[in-house]
Amino acid sequence: MTAQDQEAGQTASDIAAIAGDEETVKKSRSLRPLLALKRYVLRYKGILLAAGVALLLSAAATLVLPIAVRRMIDIGFSGADPVLIDEYFITLVGVGLVLAISSAARFYYVNWLGERVVTDIRADVFSHLLSLSPQFYELTHSGEVLSRLTGDTTQVKSAMSTSVSLALRNIVMLLGALVMMFVTSPKLSLLVLVAIPIIVLPLVAFGRSVRKLSREAQDRLGQASAYANESLGQVRVLQAFVHEDAARERFDRDVQSAFDASLARNRSRAVLTAVAIFLVFASVVAILWYGAQDVMTGQMSGGQLGQFVLYAVLAAASLGQLSEVWGEVAQASGAAERLGELLEVEPVIVSPADPIPLPTPPKGEIGFDDVSFAYPLRRDAPALHDISFAIKPGERVAIVGPSGAGKTTIFSLLLRFYDVDSGAVRVDGVDVARADLADLRSRFALVPQEPALFSDSVAENIAYGLENVPQGEIEAAAKAAFAHDFIVALPEGYDTKLGENGLRLSAGQRQRIAIARALLRKAPILLLDEATSALDSESEILVQRAFDKVMEGRTTLVIAHRLSTVVQADRILVIEDGRLVEQGTHQSLISAGGTYARLAELQFATDAAE
Repeated sequence: MTAQDQEAGQTASDIAAIAGDEETVKKSRSLRPLLALKRYVLRYKGILLAAGVALLLSAAATLVLPIAVRRMIDIGFSGADPVLIDEYFITLVGVGLVLAISSAARFYYVNWLGERVVTDIRADVFSHLLSLSPQFYELTHSGEVLSRLTGDTTQVKSAMSTSVSLALRNIVMLLGALVMMFVTSPKLSLLVLVAIPIIVLPLVAFGRSVRKLSREAQDRLGQASAYANESLGQVRVLQAFVHEDAARERFDRDVQSAFDASLARNRSRAVLTAVAIFLVFASVVAILWYGAQDVMTGQMSGGQLGQFVLYAVLAAASLGQLSEVWGEVAQASGAAERLGELLEVEPVIVSPADPIPLPTPPKGEIGFDDVSFAYPLRRDAPALHDISFAIKPGERVAIVGPSGAGKTTIFSLLLRFYDVDSGAVRVDGVDVARADLADLRSRFALVPQEPALFSDSVAENIAYGLENVPQGEIEAAAKAAFAHDFIVALPEGYDTKLGENGLRLSAGQRQRIAIARALLRKAPILLLDEATSALDSESEILVQRAFDKVMEGRTTLVIAHRLSTVVQADRILVIEDGRLVEQGTHQSLISAGGTYARLAELQFATDAAE
């Protein structure tokens, strides 16, 4: 098995995990996914300690109350010392003050910790997503990924800031109440121990069911989000094909499916709560009846029974609240599991442990040495076969050929979006697989066929990938790309927000913004993938003139279907079926009468007919 096959297999397994493939992914039925987040919590040990102290203080203050009640009943109401009643009430006020302060502190610290942990998780998940190779995004819906980044982290935040806090508090209260129940009456406490398994076992069983249903609900919601994201991202095409009704029906089905899954989850949680509460209070009533017999026979004082009753009520209330928050904790555990799956996806393309430094200053030299490559998902259809060529610094080279011939693949391998199956791709004499990724990619400026713009300002889009760029340099790049005039005509000029993917601009304007971005980057190698395809004839001539000036001193690779744009190239590489079949100047290739001459004849004839 080749390295590429292993990478493809690993990625397929990772994607199966993201998609929730039950045959591929072994689902945990515990709270282990939440425990895996402890590394985030332990970053803030001071806050964690403060929250723990506040939790213990609030629990201790609550557990003191039954003792005061017992002494009040047995001593204060007996008439032996009426002054004690005042003292006990004053003590109760003090206990209440401690309880109030510690509860407020617990609420603040636990919520701070929850917000901070989720902020860190979101940052780590986003950072990890940025490191994943294009292969991951070819297989995974961006809406599903977004659902995990936002919805699942919100679930975890709810658990960390509320549910886990309540769960810990009630566990402490339960344990403390049980200890004090034993101190008060061992005999009645033994009866409680018999009742606890009857209460806890349904909690565990229903908790597992709730967690499974929570995971299913999140998965279905992720599918609906993915479809909505995809549809809204292509809303113009959707409306052009009058697909609105079908899209509504599909989304309605998806959200209804998510609703049904959520309803099943909530139904299980409701049953869990009802069963737990009934079992708890039925057990308490039975034990109290037994204790009342001891009071009547003088084996226990009324104050002792009252103290035991209060501790039993505290224990019962803690169990009841545990039954409510257990479902939320289980739901958050499902969300943490989905986030964990995302973080476990390993980037296929990474910088080597000991990278070879690229030469400084950069030269802009490119070499392909017997390169063969097939995309991991299309191993039976190689994109390139034994491609070899060398490009000198400052040379202008055009890559032409039929659609699907492998032209864009050459760019992808240069930028190391993928690794070759055999051979080597070199930049400035260094194998790209041995170079640091950031250093390698910083030597390229790319103008893709479909420019990617963001909802930031025009200036921020032009300076994308750079920091602290003077406004004058941004404007100079825009002028060189013949974009300055239409930019200053926008409502806020260079500060105008472009909207998602630059929808406020025409296709030609978006492409000129992308060209300005590439010019500002001042990289030694310029990659133009149909960079003038969306421009009208007049704009194309102007931009070509700008390119002629900007290309000076740079190595330039141009992918073009319109051969009229490459006739001035120093050299033309002709790719067909993934093979380099010809190379030379425009005139020499026309004279050779091969593939390029055939393409030129067809295209120029078509242009003449138009």
